[in-house]
Amino acid sequence: MTEFPTSPSQHERGKRNAFTRFLDGVEWLGNLLPHPVTLFALLALGIVLLSGVFGWMGLAVVDPRPAGAPGVAEDGMIRAVSLVNGDGIRRIFTGLVDNFTGFAPLGVVLVAMLGVGVAEKSGLLSAAVRSMVLGAPPKLVTVAIVFAGIISNTASEVGYVVLIPLAGAIYYALGRHPLAGMAAAFAGVSGGYSANLLIGTIDPLLAGITQEAAQLIDPDYRVLATANWYFMFASTFLITAIGSLVSIYIVEPQLGAYDKAKADPDVLDEGMMTPLDNTERKGLRWAGLAMLAVFALMALTLWPEWGVLRNAETGDRMDSPFFDGFVVWILIFFVTIGYAYGRAAKTMKSDRDVIDAMAGALSSLGLYIVLVFFAAQFVAFFGWTNLGGITAVTGAQFLVDTGLTGPVVFFLFILLCGLINLSLGSASAQWAVTAPIFVPMLMLIGYSPEAIQAAYRIGDSTTNVITPMMSYFGLILAWATRYQKDLGVGTLIAMMLPYSMFFITAWSVFFYVWTFVIGLPVGPGSPTYYPG
Repeated sequence: MTEFPTSPSQHERGKRNAFTRFLDGVEWLGNLLPHPVTLFALLALGIVLLSGVFGWMGLAVVDPRPAGAPGVAEDGMIRAVSLVNGDGIRRIFTGLVDNFTGFAPLGVVLVAMLGVGVAEKSGLLSAAVRSMVLGAPPKLVTVAIVFAGIISNTASEVGYVVLIPLAGAIYYALGRHPLAGMAAAFAGVSGGYSANLLIGTIDPLLAGITQEAAQLIDPDYRVLATANWYFMFASTFLITAIGSLVSIYIVEPQLGAYDKAKADPDVLDEGMMTPLDNTERKGLRWAGLAMLAVFALMALTLWPEWGVLRNAETGDRMDSPFFDGFVVWILIFFVTIGYAYGRAAKTMKSDRDVIDAMAGALSSLGLYIVLVFFAAQFVAFFGWTNLGGITAVTGAQFLVDTGLTGPVVFFLFILLCGLINLSLGSASAQWAVTAPIFVPMLMLIGYSPEAIQAAYRIGDSTTNVITPMMSYFGLILAWATRYQKDLGVGTLIAMMLPYSMFFITAWSVFFYVWTFVIGLPVGPGSPTYYPG
């Protein structure tokens, strides 16, 4: 992999303004944080120790839920429960495994990745991205790149590993600045991370975390994988438009004419620009037919009165097994279209190839599984000790006392999530830490977990492109230095900063208008308000 400097040169720093110097400070502070796994382990340990202190102090708040509701104590109080005693230690030891295996996001992500692995290994996802971008008219290349980046979020590694370097090669071949192409792709893949036309692996993952947090207030509350689908579907077109305009009118003009002398001599990989061959086009046609077949099957199980996946008691389509088990459809969809492509393109010949693809997808999740183990303990301990509920009630009371209970509170919440994301770049890791605090807090002032999750996703996505803490940031920097050898971290951040600023502003306003002005739901069966 290409070597690259870890910081801008002194000459580059001399030209930097106050805001980009602030980002350098955030980067420095972020580098002081431990590994996310270590961070969750320390947080879990910290919760145990704090529970001992607050339990000894007798910390308690009045429970705002009605008497007799599930989980409400007889005296109507929420009291801190200590885990630093015999009962607490026994509970930790006996519950450690169940905390891990029962953690809602784990199962759904593993199942979804089985399907995505087949589509990726067969070559379908790579061919689809190349077809989408290379087949676009020259004037629409930027729009196609940003849009393809957003769609690639169904399986994010494809966008990072395939589309971003491909975008640089396309711009290079067209005589345009390659870094502008990479910036457009990076903005779509990472800045617009939560927007998509399809339900991806991040949807059930975040929904599971949100559900765990919501159940601190309402033990029976369920959050579906499709909780934000309507809003994220519409957001795809908003982010495509904004990303394209920022690329064309701000980023590319600022970069100016490209000096080829700064590039690695071997920078242009001709293979990345190769149009689809007949075999790949045949594979895409068969994958398209398979996709239509899956959609038809989905419709048959939900739309007719006799649909087997409608609610058996009420006949309702939204509150139904169809959406409760939507992760199964993700599995069926990607296995079906991936295998159809593989058979037609001759990249998959038997069931063994499918099995190998599934095994390969799961083998890449080793670090994620380790992270989930410690995240699950943190979430469980937070619930056991009642510190989550106490924090939520205290925070909600603060919002009430200050008058910050109206929808405007979401602007502050989105901004705060964006700032936290600068130091904790993983969407799931950040939400696992913050959801047990913010979901109950905002539920107690009347907003639904689904709406809260949608707002979180805006803040989390929009600052991905300007934080070195994002897991693929180093990879993007390495790709970029093939076109500009002296490129530093600060240069990349400054190049991506306009996307972050325009995305978070426009997307927040769009969320406010969508949810509170027009009154549209963020997803199927997703209320805007929580009745309590």
